[in-house]
Amino acid sequence: MIPTADKTTWRTPEFCLILIAAAAPFSFSIWMALLNNFTVEAAQFTGREIGILQSLREIPGFLAFTAVFILLVLREQVFAVLSLAVLGLGVSITGFFPTEYGLYFTTVLMSVGFHYLETMQMSLSLQWLPKDVAPKAMGRQMSAKSVGAILAYSLIWLMLEFFGVEFKWLYALGGGVTMAMALFIWAAFPRIDGHEVQHKHMVLRKRYWLYYALTFMGGARRQIFVVFAGFLLVTKFDYAAEEVTALYLLNHIVTTWFAPKLGSLISRFGEKRALIVEYIGLIVVFMGYALTTTAEVAAVLYVLDHLFFSFAIAQKTYLQKIADAKDIAATSSVSFSINHIAAVVIPAVFGAVLWPISPSLVFIAGALMAAVSLILSFNVPDQPEPGNEVNWGKVPAPMPAE
Repeated sequence: MIPTADKTTWRTPEFCLILIAAAAPFSFSIWMALLNNFTVEAAQFTGREIGILQSLREIPGFLAFTAVFILLVLREQVFAVLSLAVLGLGVSITGFFPTEYGLYFTTVLMSVGFHYLETMQMSLSLQWLPKDVAPKAMGRQMSAKSVGAILAYSLIWLMLEFFGVEFKWLYALGGGVTMAMALFIWAAFPRIDGHEVQHKHMVLRKRYWLYYALTFMGGARRQIFVVFAGFLLVTKFDYAAEEVTALYLLNHIVTTWFAPKLGSLISRFGEKRALIVEYIGLIVVFMGYALTTTAEVAAVLYVLDHLFFSFAIAQKTYLQKIADAKDIAATSSVSFSINHIAAVVIPAVFGAVLWPISPSLVFIAGALMAAVSLILSFNVPDQPEPGNEVNWGKVPAPMPAE
């Protein structure tokens, strides 16, 4: 069972999740901040190679459904910590393989840890956190992620701006810190179980169809930001690594302040309103990317784009409210695979087909995806719960947990 919070100790389930949330971005943020400049300078990447790399990066996410089978032999908490360590290892060796295929290999290794960790953290959050506090607690986790990223970006900026440290040593430092944190979390926290024993097989339920649809579209939208927005800054507006890092730093400073407040707003106004605001904002942002000709406007759009990632809290708490308690782990695994169906295809296809014609076409496609998500969000009920998962397209009755 989940231990009752003890005011005399910090070894609580929520604080364990917060530390995991902070540890992962320390290495992943360094990987992301340096990626575009490192691939262009060290391996002469074009839009084609960066698209392939990003598609390869998403393959482990597409295979996230296999997490439910790994849980046959590993506890979720153990699996999460192990995934954190693999993430750190992949990042730490990235700079030592500055070739096209070397970068493909280290990216896949890093991605295996990253995507399994994301799957487990979502599952553990929805199991360990009560529904009435989950949005706020997830907001605090997102804030912790931003704090970890801020520390990483500050370090990168100082090392590049004043000491000229090579990229490979920054990668090694970032990955090493994450691996050290994984070891600390493993040693410091007791083993924690959820309220319900989780299914150890794949779960696909018709009554979760809207959640699956929102998840699929979210995966498509995420690739526009992760793959092409930063690449646009470097290739079209000539941003240096220090400038990209400063922009990432600003993103996370804003998120540190905003995410906990957003969690409270979702608790107050509901998931439906939060999702509607997110998708309207994304339509504006993507059309802005397509039309802007100035570096300053692109930077503002980049910050706004990142800010909307905080709204992912609403999708997760929507699932928590409609799902059977025993479905959480399996549904989290399956949903990550659904999220990455488009993610595996979009970077390579858009990088090879749309980007060479015009980068604007990539972002127009992103606006269209956000418009589809907006239509879907109107189908989220004001009070989602089992039996009231959607406004239209309802399954006659909830299917019992097997």
